[in-house]
Amino acid sequence: MKLIKFLASALTVPLLAVASFAAAPNTLTPEEQAAGWQLLFDGKSLDGWTASEKPGTFSVQDGNITTGGPRSHLFYSGPVQNHDFKNFELRLEVMTYPKANSGVYFHTVFQDTGWPAKGYEVQVNNTQSDWRRTAGLYMVQDNKEAPVADNTWFTLRIRVEGKHITTWVNDKVISDYTEEANAVRPANMAGRLVSNGTFAIQGHDPASRVLYRTIAVKVLP
Repeated sequence: MKLIKFLASALTVPLLAVASFAAAPNTLTPEEQAAGWQLLFDGKSLDGWTASEKPGTFSVQDGNITTGGPRSHLFYSGPVQNHDFKNFELRLEVMTYPKANSGVYFHTVFQDTGWPAKGYEVQVNNTQSDWRRTAGLYMVQDNKEAPVADNTWFTLRIRVEGKHITTWVNDKVISDYTEEANAVRPANMAGRLVSNGTFAIQGHDPASRVLYRTIAVKVLP
């Protein structure tokens, strides 16, 4: 019996040691770096990001970009790809609080005020009154069911290759959309087309608290 207990204990130690090598938030494993992933957020500051009309809506708390304030958008303005992306995979860890609304834009461009006129918005919303839920392509291919609960960290991935857009939550496909040739949009969505540009995080309103961390991109051919 003592021998069995000893062997069980010996096997447990290396397993715990292996687990401790998992990447911490706002870091990448050597394998991820070798595969071409690059961090866009340093986990300490908003260096490389530029906020629009109400910059106080965004702050860094405990290693997370935190939203909570009047409408504002936080645009990536850093050095990776000179903040101009076409084909890419973007990965973010996200946590929503109850009744929070946010979003992640891609192929957009900085603007001082208003909702971004250029680019797609990937919705981040699990319980807010807007029925459009997380990982849907806002007003293009909406998602009606929340894929995760509030107060839970989840991974949101967005991949764009040519006209093909795919989103995942925790590796489950939520949106799979190919933009039509000569796609026609309503006047208020004229810029919601595949093109190129930067990313932006939405601060929707003072009641919408959302956390973002480990924001990483992999540029695709």
